[in-house]
Amino acid sequence: MQQESLFSNDRQNTPLASRVRPQTLDQFVGQTHLLGPGKILRELIENDQVSSMIFWGPPGVGKTTLAEIIARQTQAKFLSFSAVDSSIRKIKDIMKQAEGDREIGEQTIVFVDEIHRFNKAQQDAFLPYVERGSIILIGATTENPSFEVNAALLSRCKVFVLKALETADIEELLTNAIQNPDGFDVTVKIGSEERHAIAEFANGDARMALNTLEMAVLNGDKQDDQVTVTMADLKQLISQKFVLYDKTGEEHYNIISALHKSMRNSDVNAAIYWLTRMLAGGEDPLYIARRLVRFASEDIGLADTNALNVAINVFQACQFLGMPECDVHLVEAVSYLSLAPKSNAIYKASLEAKRDVQTTRDEPVPLQIRNAPTKLMKDLGYGADYQYAHDTKDKLTEMETMPAMLKGHEYYHPTDQGREPRFKERMDYIKRWHQEHRD
Repeated sequence: MQQESLFSNDRQNTPLASRVRPQTLDQFVGQTHLLGPGKILRELIENDQVSSMIFWGPPGVGKTTLAEIIARQTQAKFLSFSAVDSSIRKIKDIMKQAEGDREIGEQTIVFVDEIHRFNKAQQDAFLPYVERGSIILIGATTENPSFEVNAALLSRCKVFVLKALETADIEELLTNAIQNPDGFDVTVKIGSEERHAIAEFANGDARMALNTLEMAVLNGDKQDDQVTVTMADLKQLISQKFVLYDKTGEEHYNIISALHKSMRNSDVNAAIYWLTRMLAGGEDPLYIARRLVRFASEDIGLADTNALNVAINVFQACQFLGMPECDVHLVEAVSYLSLAPKSNAIYKASLEAKRDVQTTRDEPVPLQIRNAPTKLMKDLGYGADYQYAHDTKDKLTEMETMPAMLKGHEYYHPTDQGREPRFKERMDYIKRWHQEHRD
């Protein structure tokens, strides 16, 4: 026996998100920073002054819907492209058709979904038509267009950043979908608590929220022409949240930056949160561990000489155990490094030394600190006047080890954090010793 569908036959294969897609700006939910009263994008659309643009934002925030609304509002012809089936020849043929339509007064909006997936040649194929105004190009991308869109094309487009939807926005969308006559062929009874749970689970993604609602209605308690959705029905659907994270995209770099800067700011709780976000998104624990090893020297250095030991030990633990067992070791390392005293003196010393290496001539090694394994080298003065520090009472000598041109250059300047005052005292003592013996 075939199971009865909740939807009429002509709609049963169309997702809810498509059935209830907003048709006008007034129906569009979210992005008030762009579409609120008096905001720039709304003004451009309502005054029919739309030019080529890029919509940049996470999935499910309305990029495609907004492009369709713009085409409908401006009464333009709407063409959609996908990177999968858009050959250079196909793009050029359709662009020529759009150019012909423009000559008879018909405007064409070309929507390029996931424009970051188009290669350079595909993107270049749009360029002359955008330049001439033959088309209005609207690209949508989840990736930073600075890196993914050709500079020539990007310079001719206005970039609008769309934000993940707020929980309240998604709750409004769910309510609209339930009340929309194109939504369901039954009366859906779902409480505010259940709508809020779906909205929280969706993580700012309207499409995920509507898909979850649709599944909940399909699996809800059906009585005649009414379906009731309870928290029990939702339990299996929202038991595990999908974490938005792209190991090769911008979000990867954003979150590792957040982790690094939270530790640098000694905010242990924020650091643990960002670490957990990366692990939940499937990040390689060894990548994180390598970054912690770097952090231990770059941001702590000699202020806590145990920091590097902790980072290396945790790196080895991650190699030995792998995920999910090594997560607790990473939390331990992140916590230790966050709470450790901070100093970038070692990092700055490295930068200053690199600057000298790059901007000064390659100074010869002073003869007194060269090895002399052969007679010829000894005859040339290699190792002459070398002073062996262990033969002295203070384990210090008057011998110069810096190239003559760089004599007096200092790179390491200890701070007063953690253990570094001890190193500062030692350096001050060595400096006084040299001054006394020179005098």
